[in-house]
Amino acid sequence: MWLELQIFGFRALWSPYLMLFLIILALIYYFVTGPYHERFGGDTKPTTSQQFSFYLGLVLIYITKGSPIDLLSHIMLLTHMIQMAVFIIFVPILIIKGLPTWIWKKVYEANIIGNIIRFLTRPIISMLFFNGLFSIYHIPIVFNFSKSTPVAHTLIHLILFFAAFIMWLPLLNPVKKYDHLKPLLKIGYIFANSVLITPACALIIFASSPLYAAYSSEGAWLTALSLCVPTDVLNGISSSLSGPEMFSPLSTMIDQQFGGIIMKVIQEIVYGSVLVSILLNWFKSEGTKIDPLPSNNSSIETH
Repeated sequence: MWLELQIFGFRALWSPYLMLFLIILALIYYFVTGPYHERFGGDTKPTTSQQFSFYLGLVLIYITKGSPIDLLSHIMLLTHMIQMAVFIIFVPILIIKGLPTWIWKKVYEANIIGNIIRFLTRPIISMLFFNGLFSIYHIPIVFNFSKSTPVAHTLIHLILFFAAFIMWLPLLNPVKKYDHLKPLLKIGYIFANSVLITPACALIIFASSPLYAAYSSEGAWLTALSLCVPTDVLNGISSSLSGPEMFSPLSTMIDQQFGGIIMKVIQEIVYGSVLVSILLNWFKSEGTKIDPLPSNNSSIETH
């Protein structure tokens, strides 16, 4: 498969402009949170763990949206689902954990954006906001529209990315003042999100026919390819392209079913990992509240 993909060229496979943009973001993060953090109102530099988390998030954005995985996401629904699971479910966790608390305080206390964030991160609203948009996105007419133009594709994915932050913040909020959910409610929040995301995955897994024209119709597939393949390159090779089957070992239906399954599996793994982390922190905090056992050297009252 790798050799066949070479016909799309370097820009389609490696997205150098996205790489440059992410490098600039990494430099901004380094200078704003590091050497010049006091100029921006910061009281501390990020820890090594926070830096690793943020930079890893940027690397995963490039891998999912700038590497050959992005090209393959327009050829196989399975790859698209892996891409989206990492991009909108896992990456936001890394970015949230990677930004110092003082930056999040500024976000929450900003006049306009702060009011919006505080409203949207109310647990019920955040659940419905993310899962509602996620489900709407996978309705065939909306999904096909997202593959129709670069503007629609980019805008829809950015909205989903933002919605994912909104969904995770009630669980992972680094600002204690706005971390309102108790551990037991956080557990319920995770289970509710797991249930709400299921219908979209089930729609894809149990559909009796191909849902998305971008993976089953030659014309729509070429339009989807144009989102990442330069126009001059695509025009030069379009006559030799018959469809996704040229590059995929899976039939359209098998690809679609595996796509729905992999999305659900990755989502459950990530949610399960966060659930375990919440439980461990809960047990740890409760353990510190338990009075220690009396020392063996304590004095014994004599009569």
